[in-house]
Amino acid sequence: MTYRLFIANKNYSSWSMRPWVLLHALEIPFEEVMTPFEGDGKQAAFAEFSPTAKVPCLHDGDSAVWESLAIMEYIAESHPAAWPQAREARAWARCASAEMHAGLFALRDECSMSCALRIELGEPSAALARDIARLDTLWQEGIARFGGPWLAGARFTAVDAMFAPIAVRVHGYCICLEGAARDYAERLLAHPAVASWIEQGIAEPWVDEPHEADCIRGRRVLADRRQPA
Repeated sequence: MTYRLFIANKNYSSWSMRPWVLLHALEIPFEEVMTPFEGDGKQAAFAEFSPTAKVPCLHDGDSAVWESLAIMEYIAESHPAAWPQAREARAWARCASAEMHAGLFALRDECSMSCALRIELGEPSAALARDIARLDTLWQEGIARFGGPWLAGARFTAVDAMFAPIAVRVHGYCICLEGAARDYAERLLAHPAVASWIEQGIAEPWVDEPHEADCIRGRRVLADRRQPA
């Protein structure tokens, strides 16, 4: 039986991106079911397939699995390649994934995801500066400790999928990282599964004004990739 993954707009939905990218990277068959954000009505529509009225939600037969990290663990039960094979690397990858899932609040709040927009961040808040510094340290640690090119070793795994939307933010808000962390962000954006999501997000016909306003927040828009050059 094929998984069904319920997601929202690829341009905005960072949480939807994570399991979608992992499934594609591991070449696991699934059916994509998209329900675009529609202002105040979006939660009611999501409640038809998700117990929390949020995305993503994975259906496997009669079972529903929600929350990105839980979906990845569910996938890993049948597809162990979702996590690194080595115990130490697997533990580190799970720690880093859980930290991303439950942290980096300022980065996720002040730099809402858009695949299409490139925005001049300006002077980051103190909280955002701390998140950027932590991200830089974490990514450099993973590459140095496990040898790269991916965050926990030679293979693309769930921890890379967890950080894929963060790489979109790094690029979209012109966030400066150092050395190995900067190179990793570029490598992550170039991964076929990640690049495919981004391209599809840019090509979407929907524009959700609340999301747009939350991304821009009065800052200067340097580029909108939905517009012709």
